[in-house]
Amino acid sequence: MMISITNQTRSYDQEATERFQNYVEQALLTVMQSSWVDSRIKDSEADISVDIRLVGTDAIRKLNREFREIDKVTDVLSFPVLDMKEGNLSCDLMPYDFSYDESGKKLLGIGDVVICPERAKKQAESYGHSLDREMVFLAVHSFLHLLGFDHMVKEEEEKMFAEQERVMCEIGLPRGENKEISNSSILSGSDDEHPVGEILAHCGYCALIGRPNVGKSTLLNCISGMKLAIVSHKPQTTRNNIRAVYNRPDAQVIFVDTPGIHKPSSKLSEFMVDSSFRAAKGADVVALMVDARFNKPAKVEKQAVETAKKLKKPLILIVNKADAVTKENLLPLIANYASLADFSAIVPVSALKDDGVEELMNVIIDMLPSQPRYFPMEEVTDQSEREIAAEMIREQILHYTNEEIPHGTAVEIDSFDEVLKEDAVDSYDRSLVKIHASIICERDSHKRILLGKDGQMIKRIGTAARKSIEEMTDCKVFLDLYVKVRKDWKNRQIFLEEFGYTQKED
Repeated sequence: MMISITNQTRSYDQEATERFQNYVEQALLTVMQSSWVDSRIKDSEADISVDIRLVGTDAIRKLNREFREIDKVTDVLSFPVLDMKEGNLSCDLMPYDFSYDESGKKLLGIGDVVICPERAKKQAESYGHSLDREMVFLAVHSFLHLLGFDHMVKEEEEKMFAEQERVMCEIGLPRGENKEISNSSILSGSDDEHPVGEILAHCGYCALIGRPNVGKSTLLNCISGMKLAIVSHKPQTTRNNIRAVYNRPDAQVIFVDTPGIHKPSSKLSEFMVDSSFRAAKGADVVALMVDARFNKPAKVEKQAVETAKKLKKPLILIVNKADAVTKENLLPLIANYASLADFSAIVPVSALKDDGVEELMNVIIDMLPSQPRYFPMEEVTDQSEREIAAEMIREQILHYTNEEIPHGTAVEIDSFDEVLKEDAVDSYDRSLVKIHASIICERDSHKRILLGKDGQMIKRIGTAARKSIEEMTDCKVFLDLYVKVRKDWKNRQIFLEEFGYTQKED
């Protein structure tokens, strides 16, 4: 057996990598000696070869986008080379399936594996066992995928799980047994009661759409229990579709907080409006949020309703800021909107005061189909700390500049470096995060406002943003801000792509 491991992340040190190498070599040998492995592979007299790459969250997210067309961080990815079904080749091996190393040894590559130790660590903590145990378990899981096992069908999934447990037992890591390995306690396999892939009674995506400043981001933050989307009194605060995950043992809702629907005035605003409608297209349920203080639907609300009707999605009307009006005043609003569409439900809420939100959650969950769980129970967003930090900086720009700076600013994180504690045991044990970020504006006059007299404005923005980021990272943060002018960047494709305001084609 030949296992090649390339470690491209600091989150898994050399000692841990060596332990991992020893165990995965044993695991692969055990798997390939199984009776169900095609005899043509065994008769080839070739050494089985697998390349394993250990990467960070950004790298595995990029691979998911490229190869699976999903924007999320997963624990592991498998890339089979041979066409197989549960260990059986679909066709004979050909000469080009083999390679030779420098010594002339004959090799048969069965595929590549990519593992994210940071994602594995979170799962290990959730399941109650060590990172070492989780990493080995993921490798065994991947080997079986390379050999044609899958868990899309229940019977195949059960067979795959049984093989995983058998292999883990044979290499000395059985379920429920504690084992000391190089000062690392290795516990059993997945004790998670709610793993990714389990069939839930209700699971799916809910797109939050509506005009700017109706409270979509406030509702998302209320639901998630932490600050994921920036909140401002100004319209068009949200620019990208920000996902928040709501978990229950029997249900999972992935909320997409979209940019507000408005009349586009630039390529950036076109991107924002397009993002909203794309989110509705891909969702299982569409929730239109409106402001209770305005009881007549305008053109943007009518357009949103018509789009949802064409998509034939369940449509919910969320009447936000219901605490600002009397119940009697809600009736004309409900009647006006009910004339536009046959809403599956109409729910008044106050996102700011968390009033009516629980009822709304129950309504949304009841409308979702039965599907496999998409995200782990402990995951609340698919955004990285880097992405959230940029939004937190932009939030303070909107807060402190008031009406002086229009929505012509963007924030680009130039570097996001972590300093670990001297006695750190993993990549989350940080003493400091160093962030260098650029604030992009459209005019020299805007730059002067952002800097302020003697640099006082940029200092205020930086101090407030740093405090928010420290709450998120749970460590000290060094934040260095630069202000750059990029004239008319909102209408220039090269800058929109650089700052992340682009959409993939369907």
